Amino acid sequence: MRKHIAVGIDIGTYQVKVVVAERDRTTAAGTLRVIGAGIAESRGLRHGYVVNARDAAKSVSLAVAQAEKSAKVKIKKAYVSVGGVGIQSTTATGTTVISRGDSSVSDLDMDKAVSAAERDLSPAYTLNQKIIHTIPLSWKIDGKPVLGRPQGMKGKKLEAKVLFVTCLAQHIDDLVEAIGDAGIEVQDIIASPIAASLVTLSKSQKVAGCVLANIGAETLSVVVYENSLPISLEVFPIGSTDITNDIALGMRLPIEEAETIKRGGSSDQSVSKKKLDEIVVARLRDMFDLIEAHLKKIDKNGLLPAGIIITGGGSGIATIEDLAKATLRLPSRIGKMGLSDDDVRDATWSVAYGLCLLGLGSEKDDESGIRKASNESAGKILSFLKQFLP
Repeated sequence: MRKHIAVGIDIGTYQVKVVVAERDRTTAAGTLRVIGAGIAESRGLRHGYVVNARDAAKSVSLAVAQAEKSAKVKIKKAYVSVGGVGIQSTTATGTTVISRGDSSVSDLDMDKAVSAAERDLSPAYTLNQKIIHTIPLSWKIDGKPVLGRPQGMKGKKLEAKVLFVTCLAQHIDDLVEAIGDAGIEVQDIIASPIAASLVTLSKSQKVAGCVLANIGAETLSVVVYENSLPISLEVFPIGSTDITNDIALGMRLPIEEAETIKRGGSSDQSVSKKKLDEIVVARLRDMFDLIEAHLKKIDKNGLLPAGIIITGGGSGIATIEDLAKATLRLPSRIGKMGLSDDDVRDATWSVAYGLCLLGLGSEKDDESGIRKASNESAGKILSFLKQFLP
């Protein structure tokens, strides 16, 4: 591959998407330019995790081959997303005594505080789990909150509140194995909701507070942002396929016809629009009730000024914005990527494109925020990932 190219592979339950991008150095902002993309039907996955590594590897190979053809490069390594139901998040607090003789906070002290927070995690929570993101949310020196980063400030004790994003270790291992069987080296594993947020959320939305909801085929992923940082992440085993199944059962239609109707197509059979709307709204309401329950759990229901941004394959359903607004009592909009490239112009490509952003880094924003602990099989550990503008 060329030196300044990054590849993002988004393995969803419905489709595998591959994006090849390079930094466009002809622009002052140094934005990314998509030079190739590939897509294939996903096989061997269920609710975002691998159930058949051979089938999953074949799907990845097909999408990668298509991306190689359009980009005219050989793909050997890539950044990969994980977004199955095995993903979860929790917060913990760690403290350490400031070690330097002049009582000023060093990077080592910050690392010790974060490590102390990790040790404070419940064994029940970490059992069979692997940490994929370690995100410091706030700092205190001698019990007093610190605005920004604490390096150079003086005190006796440093405290860190940290968000840990974890995934079932078995799911990550299976994913890395499937990618490896396709002949691709995994450079890093990134949670799908975080990768998508880099593209679909603006800096002002992250600062004010918002929730990004990605409605996939079999999963609903939610990430909540406040003060520019993700403060909570959750994945639910429900998606747009459930809407298709409800339509098929409720209207006695084949699955293929139910999917066509859901996407706004026509059917050979007579279909009651009122009944169709009732079925779709009922399932969407279930999804938004799950989001509302999660926001209540973290005390953010009705308190996110930038509202809910909906993305993913299920975001194209009519009236979804109005239903989200009514259920969550928040501003609502459909997420957009704002790219001119025809291959990746809609938000269903946001995860793969976000992976490329992380791979190439950003010259537009220098706010550090996300510490990354990648899987050992990837062979690469990033100490910090950057916050990006879309």
